[in-house]
Amino acid sequence: MDAFTTMPKAFITGITGQDGSYLAEFLLAKGYEVHGLIRRSSSINTERLDSIYQDPHESGARMFLHYGDLTDSSCLNRLLRQIQPGEVYNLGAQSHVRVSFDCPEYTVNTDALGTTRLLEAVYSQCGPGVKFYQASSSEMFGGLDCPETGYTETHPFHPRSPYGCAKVFSHHLAVNYRESYNMDICCGILFNHESPRRGETFVTRKIARAVARISAGKQRFLYLGNLEAKRDWGYAPDYVEAMWLMLRSPIPDDYVIATGKAYSVKDFLHRAFSYVGLDPDRYVVIDPVYYRPAEVPTLIGDASKAKKELGWEPEHSFEWLVEEMVRAEIDAL
Repeated sequence: MDAFTTMPKAFITGITGQDGSYLAEFLLAKGYEVHGLIRRSSSINTERLDSIYQDPHESGARMFLHYGDLTDSSCLNRLLRQIQPGEVYNLGAQSHVRVSFDCPEYTVNTDALGTTRLLEAVYSQCGPGVKFYQASSSEMFGGLDCPETGYTETHPFHPRSPYGCAKVFSHHLAVNYRESYNMDICCGILFNHESPRRGETFVTRKIARAVARISAGKQRFLYLGNLEAKRDWGYAPDYVEAMWLMLRSPIPDDYVIATGKAYSVKDFLHRAFSYVGLDPDRYVVIDPVYYRPAEVPTLIGDASKAKKELGWEPEHSFEWLVEEMVRAEIDAL
């Protein structure tokens, strides 16, 4: 049997996003054949994959992109029937929490019903040995009763946004398919993870980009909402490795992935501005439009289970992450 037929094969929804692009890089480096689901758009939306793009017609190509959508069950069934992946990573979502209040129906259709369509397609079109990763979220906890040591896998959920509600549905559905059909499904309850590839509307990227532009004289003010919200921020490539490690576990389970440390938006802000030697008080304007209808005050995760069972630990610090994001924005200018 040649190398091509024994090559592990993965299917990734959300491959053009931050996590999807890092996961594709990671799996290619591990020797995988990678298939990704991308939505048709009038503008090019694959720039995060530029560094690993491969012409699918060239000999030896191992990355393939397929047009489709989590709202289209017939497409998902057709692709999975053709590809027959050994691993499926469901990272596709409308992932902006604030936007989910403006577009709740779209968010639920994509994030909750999309997971339903994908799970059913995997169940009906793929063999019993396929491994499935479900991207759950720290937003499922809601942040109102956060323990000092952080949330664990067994803490009750109390979502505070349509996005969080959709993720709770998807999480429970994935567990249901695992228990009902004996499917190899792991849910990663990932806390906030950032990088230079984070979407520009997310607060960390928004801050890093504004700091670079303000320091270069290209922007005057930075408009933000709640600066007191605290989050457990990690580095996205560290968290992508955790996804892969979960699917190596002999018994499928759920895992919190986090650093165990929380910093406020204000902390991130001051660290970013101090990197370029500026005072944020001169440039930051609080705008109520950026407040959520239901705020999530504090999210901290306890990844003890992942450390014990998967051998996973975050490798990068909060301080390094902030400076890396600002450096990348300065370089981009």
